[in-house]
Amino acid sequence: MQRKYPNLCKPIKIGNVNFRNRMFSAPMGGTDITADCTIGRASTAFYELRAKGGAASVTVSECVVHPETEGSHMYHLDLQTVGSLSSFTYTADAIRRHGAIASVELSHSGQYAGTYLTDKDKKHSLAQWGPSAGVRPDGLEVKELTEELIADIVAAYGNVAGLAKRAGFEMVMVHGGHGWLINQFLSPYFNHRTDKYGGSLENRVRFAREVLDSVRKAVGPGFPIEFRMSGSELFEGGYDLAEGVEIAKLLESQIDLLHISAGTYQRGFSITHPSMFVPHGSNVYLAAEIKKHVSVPVATIGGLNDPAMMEEIIASGKADVVEMARALLADHELPRKVMSNRDEDIVKCLRCFTCMAERAVTSTRRCTVNPFIGRELDGTEVVPSSQSRKVLVAGGGPGGLEAAITAAKRGHKVILCEKSDQLGGILKGEQAIPFKYEMYELGVTLGKLAKDAGVEIRLNTPVTKEYAETENADALIIAVGSEPLIPPIPGLAGDQVIVVNDYYLEMDKVSDQVVVLGGGLAGCEAAIHLAREGKTVHLVEMRTELAPDANIRHRPILLAEIDKSTIQVHTEYKGLRVTEEGVVCVDKAGEEHLVPGTTVICALGQRARRNVVEELIDCAPYVAQIGDCVCASTITTAIYQGYHAALDI
Repeated sequence: MQRKYPNLCKPIKIGNVNFRNRMFSAPMGGTDITADCTIGRASTAFYELRAKGGAASVTVSECVVHPETEGSHMYHLDLQTVGSLSSFTYTADAIRRHGAIASVELSHSGQYAGTYLTDKDKKHSLAQWGPSAGVRPDGLEVKELTEELIADIVAAYGNVAGLAKRAGFEMVMVHGGHGWLINQFLSPYFNHRTDKYGGSLENRVRFAREVLDSVRKAVGPGFPIEFRMSGSELFEGGYDLAEGVEIAKLLESQIDLLHISAGTYQRGFSITHPSMFVPHGSNVYLAAEIKKHVSVPVATIGGLNDPAMMEEIIASGKADVVEMARALLADHELPRKVMSNRDEDIVKCLRCFTCMAERAVTSTRRCTVNPFIGRELDGTEVVPSSQSRKVLVAGGGPGGLEAAITAAKRGHKVILCEKSDQLGGILKGEQAIPFKYEMYELGVTLGKLAKDAGVEIRLNTPVTKEYAETENADALIIAVGSEPLIPPIPGLAGDQVIVVNDYYLEMDKVSDQVVVLGGGLAGCEAAIHLAREGKTVHLVEMRTELAPDANIRHRPILLAEIDKSTIQVHTEYKGLRVTEEGVVCVDKAGEEHLVPGTTVICALGQRARRNVVEELIDCAPYVAQIGDCVCASTITTAIYQGYHAALDI
């Protein structure tokens, strides 16, 4: 067959190992790490899913090589812990049996030990070691590694690499980026040593070279060693791209694949993991420049999810391999869809950080658009029902669409009714905000998948009690969503007021002077967009903080965008009335203020359409309520509930 993306689909040989395409699954922490730091069954299934989806390589993250100086609750691989070697062996086998190459990331966090602990106080009980003594930003003391400890850590890298090979892994990745220990030695910001490991670039690279020599001795020739490094640390005091090039040149003879990432984890999370506020592929330039100076294959990473962009990266020689993490959570079948020319069926990552927020808060994995993630042991195959039934879905938002797709896959006759003229529900409103456009695209993609699955879609068709009873369905899934919360504030119904959900329909009415009333997630993101368009924007919030409904990873990035913008923020301001001149607010002292603006964006939240639910609750033998009509929540909740409501029919 003629591949639509021939360069992306082309096999590559690295070391003595053949990889089936150029799409690699980058390291992602698993979903269950046992008390003994072995790989749990859920994590094995988590990594296997990406292998089944067609990735050429799947890397297990992170395996701590020296628990004596890095006691974080991450994976350990040793012969002393019962179940350690076997857990890695079963995981490597689960990946390899689907045609992917199993790799494991060898890591040491150095002075940032404990970063992934959900109990942050526990960090204080860990030993924090780095190339130089000092104090972390959070006040924890960092001790300088002695040369004896350095030698012990170097040996540990080799020991763990040898065990990984024994377990069936066919590649290892040495983590030398993102502010972890090897990066701390490379960085002039962290490394202030005066011995052979500090000072000149050659000395700062010495630890990495010793580690790679140790790993090579353990795994032998031809066994691929991937080295992950930050092409630039991208902050003042760290090394820049020019020095990144020199580091790469000093290391290339000892590695088989050079993996170029960006930034320093604790000093630039949104750089290492590009957010929705920056373009896709924003870090590719680092790999492209370094590739000009080295002879080994180069991999790039960072917010990549578009096959056309990735094809261009390979075709133009910017990199030899593209690596993805979040994109393969959103759609684990992305590589398989690319290989079979079904790229229009890809469910794209929204870069919403739900996945990483859940890891930090609950030590689990979740994905907004993929209900399987973190729940792989529950089954990822939709099993046909023993009896086909008639299913009516009320509402064409993400939850309703996911329910319809799943029900159709089970062999049911599915009718989906949407009261408006377009599918997508609340996601329709995101098409006018460029950095949220992929949320709008989600609705489009799910609509296509529903049609392809055989769902009968009826637009401009609200489901009433009479309509539902006439259809006489065996099952009714109520997914009628939520509606904007519009309190009885005088003037809020004026012509100069636009409800944030309707901005995409009325964007031409927006003047150059805007008041965004409501500083939750939707209001903040609207304010950022309007400020980027050059508007004068005032953001009004009655609470003390902005965007408390944003997740723990997205919120700091969101607030940083607001801080660096021209947005004028007014917290603890309560809207009293809307006038032609703006919004009159009262502050916490009871004083009134006019917040000026000739357009007002109302972003005061959503409320469930319970009145519709109550009308439909008895309209079928099986009735399920999902998504925002239960309680105004998230896309994550809607899709997960929709998927399972269909399975329960």
